[in-house]
Formats: sequence, C-alpha cells, structure tokens
Amino acid sequence: MKTMAPTAWRICGFLTTGIWLYLALFRGNFWKLRERLSLSRPASDHKVTAVIPARDERDLIGRAVASLHAQHFPGRLRVVVADDESSDGTGAASKADLVVRVSPRPPEWKGKLWAVASGLHADDSNPEFYLLTDADIEHVSPDLLQSLLAQAERGFDLVSVMVQLRCESVGEQLLIPAFVFFFFQLYPPQWVWSGQGSAAAAGGCMLIRRETLTRIGGIASIRNALIDDCSLAARVRSCGGRVWLGISELPIRSIRPYGGLTGIRGMISRSAFAQLRHSTLLLIGTVVAMSLTYLAPPLLLFAPDQTAKILGGTAWLLSAILYAPTVRLYRAPLWTAACLPLIAIFYLIATIESAVNYWTGRGGQWKGRAQDQP
Repeated sequence: MKTMAPTAWRICGFLTTGIWLYLALFRGNFWKLRERLSLSRPASDHKVTAVIPARDERDLIGRAVASLHAQHFPGRLRVVVADDESSDGTGAASKADLVVRVSPRPPEWKGKLWAVASGLHADDSNPEFYLLTDADIEHVSPDLLQSLLAQAERGFDLVSVMVQLRCESVGEQLLIPAFVFFFFQLYPPQWVWSGQGSAAAAGGCMLIRRETLTRIGGIASIRNALIDDCSLAARVRSCGGRVWLGISELPIRSIRPYGGLTGIRGMISRSAFAQLRHSTLLLIGTVVAMSLTYLAPPLLLFAPDQTAKILGGTAWLLSAILYAPTVRLYRAPLWTAACLPLIAIFYLIATIESAVNYWTGRGGQWKGRAQDQP
C-alpha cells in the first residue's frame, strides 16, 4: 500500500493538470472572452418586436421597457409585455406599447414560454425580428439593438449576448463571475457560432428572425423546456439556422437583486438538474468531474508525494489564470480568481439540491411555481 499511494496521488495530479491544459488549449478559447458584440450599424431598416414575459415584476419592468424605448436604430420597435397572471400591477407599470394578459397556462407548457408565446400571438405587426428579453434586463446602451441587428445581418438567425449579471456584494463577486465562466466552458462561443459544438443562447437577450421562429414551429416547439434559451438555439441549429453567442461591449445588465447566497443558490438549483437531463448517472459523473477538476488541485498540495504537490499547484495556478479574464470582466477582486475550488463546492451543493428538489416535486421554483417535476 505504501508503494501504491504515491502513484495514485501522481495519477490524480496528472489527470487534473491534463484537464486544465485541455481547457486552456483545446476548448475553443472560451476563457478569453473574444466573442463580443461591438458597436455597429445595420445596413438597412428593420422592424422589431420585443416580447417581455413578466410575472409580478412591478419594481423592474418599467426600467426594462424604458431602456427599449430609448433604443436608437434605423427601423421600428414595438414593445410587448406578456403579463403572466401578476398580482402587483405589472402590466400598468410597464408602459409598454402592448400589454397582453396571459391566460392560465396549459399543463404541457412552462410558464415563461407560455407567456412568450402569448405575447408573440398577440403581436400583429409582422416584424422581421423578435427580441426576446426579460423583465429584469436593462438595455443601457441605446445602440445595443442596432448592433444586434448588424450581427444578425452577418448571416445569423439567432443572436444572443450574456448580459452583465449583478455583481456588487462580496458573495456576488465570488459566485456570479463563475456562473458565466462555467456557462462558456460548457458552450464555448467560438464553437457555437462555428457549429463545432452544441448550440446555446443566453436567455436575457435573444434576437431571432421571425421566419426562423416560424420554421422551427414557434415557441410551441420548446414549450416544455426549462432551459428555454439553449433549447431554442438547438432548435434553430437543427433546422439549418446559424447561432451567435457572446458578451457585449455595449452595456446591458440584469437589475434583479439576488437576495444573498440563498438567492444565488436558488438561481443555480432551479435548472442545474434539468441541464443534466434529470440523469442520476450524469449527476454522479458531474460530481466526480468537478471534484477532479476543481477540488483536487488544492488537496494535492497536502499529498505525501512531491510530484503530486507540484502538479496540484500547477493545476490550481492554471485555473486561476483561465478564470481571471471573467473576474476582470465583472470587476471583482482579482484574488477571487484563486477561489474556484471553494466556488465549485457551492455550485456542487446547488446542483445536488436541484436533483433533490426534482425528486421531491419542488424543482424549478420560480414565483410560486414548481416548473421541473418528475
């Protein structure tokens, strides 16, 4: 046993270091954050309808709608708010061009998607593009929409950007940049637009061609999807469409407060097990993979073998280097880049909680609805 122990430690060290070398060199350079929406102007005028599903969003919806009305671009924009059985006067507070009172949701639909579909159905303006966004998204830059349209003119059927998530408290600075880092690790934007990897989108801001949405069967084609943004992107790709995903150099942000660590954990656990296709085997594999990738490096520093210690320190350093650009993007303290092992534990706990919630019929909790149940 004494002769085997150093070998086991070294194997673990080589594995975790190999994982980080793969992520650094062969994962589409996701960590460099190169895919960015920059200021540009469309070549022609376009008609756009923005659809915002909203449920009890009185405190936020006004800012979201006002930011859309302030957009400058050569074309016409109509803002539709789908009021999803709100009890706080969301519709009246929105000041949208059209407020649709959403009827009770059919059992085979997710709540948000039924609201989006209701908003689309009520709009009779026949736009060329739909902008699907959320009630907590403030399009700060007045040039954002025209830049999205210019990107679509480059041959893309679906264009989406990861909005700047709220990152103010210490807890948010620790945990929120990691959410973006993990998402782009799963879906490297370079692979998304080139068609090499899985299709993906960021649901806070998605511009889609109306003809493309019609071709895939409308929102009804993903009516039961909890992770609706990536499901929509996959449908577009499956029908021959092109998808672009990235971040934006033009300010666009979420203005929703998380409510501390509990709120952030809830955001993760709401859909984590659905991301794993409700598979217990994939859940176990995720726990093993994340432990080897994120937890092993610092643990190897306590190994009885010097080689294993060096490998663990190398892997930990690589993880911090790769994470640093995302930390800088969110203006979080640079020391948080070294905290990925601790952050990974938090995300693992939330993922396991997501599975437990699903098994007990409490999955996908949002505004009083359990939307992810067996």
